[in-house]
Amino acid sequence: MNTGLRMMVSAWLLLVCASAAEGMTNVKKQVYGKTADGTAIDLYILSEGPIEARVTNYGGYLVSLKVPDRNGKVEDILLGFDDLDGYVNNTTHKGTAYFGPIVGRYANRIAKGTFTLDGKQYKLAINNGPNALHGGIRGFHSVVWNGKLIPDGVELTYLSKDGEEGYPGNLSVTVRYTLSKSGLSIDYSATTDKDTILNLTNHAYFNLKGSGKGDILDHSVTLHASRFTYADANLVPTGELRSVEGTPLDFRKSTRIGDRIDSDYDQLKIAGGYDQNWVLDGGGKMAEAAEVYEPTSGRVMRLSTDQPGVQFYTGNFFDGTIKGKGGVVYQRRAGLCLETQHFPDSPHHPEFPTTELKPGQRFHRVTVFSFSTR
Repeated sequence: MNTGLRMMVSAWLLLVCASAAEGMTNVKKQVYGKTADGTAIDLYILSEGPIEARVTNYGGYLVSLKVPDRNGKVEDILLGFDDLDGYVNNTTHKGTAYFGPIVGRYANRIAKGTFTLDGKQYKLAINNGPNALHGGIRGFHSVVWNGKLIPDGVELTYLSKDGEEGYPGNLSVTVRYTLSKSGLSIDYSATTDKDTILNLTNHAYFNLKGSGKGDILDHSVTLHASRFTYADANLVPTGELRSVEGTPLDFRKSTRIGDRIDSDYDQLKIAGGYDQNWVLDGGGKMAEAAEVYEPTSGRVMRLSTDQPGVQFYTGNFFDGTIKGKGGVVYQRRAGLCLETQHFPDSPHHPEFPTTELKPGQRFHRVTVFSFSTR
């Protein structure tokens, strides 16, 4: 082979290798800190081009998510804290805000903290007025998960023992965070050795302008949902699936959050804004569920899932007492959540999609957050 041809082949190989590297996800692990009892906690950093996600095995928190705006400027779009202590202290505080953890065993509310399964009544920790919320006082958000690097991401596992927070069965849970093709995927799976109930989600707060950069009222939201679970004064579903038609909960067309959030509608007055479960039109099959657009940055976030519902929450209960990243105090409506899930209080509503899990069955759900600009 002559010299010129060798140079051409070498250049071609370099081009092929560079092209293959584009879009590949780099994953690394580093020390994040220690808990009060000395347990070492890890931080997993997933990066693909300009997009970077950071996950810790304490509570499975998604602690950072950096994405570019329309001009290529990268910002962290998640509310949260600068270090492990912030998350640990917040999860043990009465006003836990759940800044990005895995939530379980049962995300959202269970009325009066009780449910009956196989003829036996179970009592759960009461931590939200008269209700059980987000798995209890020591839910999945405040335990240490086992973590390991996998292609494109991290796999977290946890064994929730029979009776933990009042729930039956030894539950083996696996959650995988992976970053690929400008999308962050959260893959949940679980098995049990005893009949139990299960509802898993992630509770990240997004602000597409950037963490701590004001409220989210100028974000426009689309929800592919024609109905929602009508709730009582304690934000617990009554069992009625009500149409969004003619209500401020109709986001079937892109709508600015601030346009109707303070309207005189009973569901909004009870919650102080948006904090309802929408019944997704996808019916539990993988489909696009929502889109969020922020006009000043041009950032677009699309949400796809095979979960039957999504809780859209607008940070109504922030009261200016939580100091977050960079020392910024998070004021009311500083972030929004899109918690893909089964419906709240499903154990009391057999007409809802079931949240029961039995031995021999495998729970498996996926949620994907994809990013672009407009």
